[in-house]
Amino acid sequence: MKKFIFILVLSISTTVCAQNSEYPIKSFTDKGAKAPNTHHLGDAWLNFLLSEEDGLDYNITQATFSPNATLDWHKHSTPQVLIVIEGIGYYQERGKDPIIIREGDVIKCEKDIEHWHTSSIENKVSYIAIYGNSPTIWTEKLSREYYNSVAKKIKSKIKL
Repeated sequence: MKKFIFILVLSISTTVCAQNSEYPIKSFTDKGAKAPNTHHLGDAWLNFLLSEEDGLDYNITQATFSPNATLDWHKHSTPQVLIVIEGIGYYQERGKDPIIIREGDVIKCEKDIEHWHTSSIENKVSYIAIYGNSPTIWTEKLSREYYNSVAKKIKSKIKL
């Protein structure tokens, strides 16, 4: 009986693996690879889901930021859509007040608009970003002081 169960489990797992290998399946439940601290402070992970290499003229990337992480000011030459899939974060466009973003929120940032988006001071955030194939244009470092002032300002207005 033990031999039968072992063979059954082995054949099911082999079948599942064989099925998945026929299709280009990726999952946003995978955390991705830890990102180097080039344009952010704190811990961040990137999961490149789809891109130009997949025959698309846009990228779909999942980004996850640990609590109290920052992402520098940047812009894109195409619109960007953020779909928050977990947690709580901040989003701000240049010249506008920062806002809280939460699981379920969908944010569209128009092309060439400077902005930043990252986790809140106390919560991680994970979102799917959809944007064109042109490289991100990094415009200014987001200072820890500014990030902390945003967190304080938002916390005084809204309870997370």
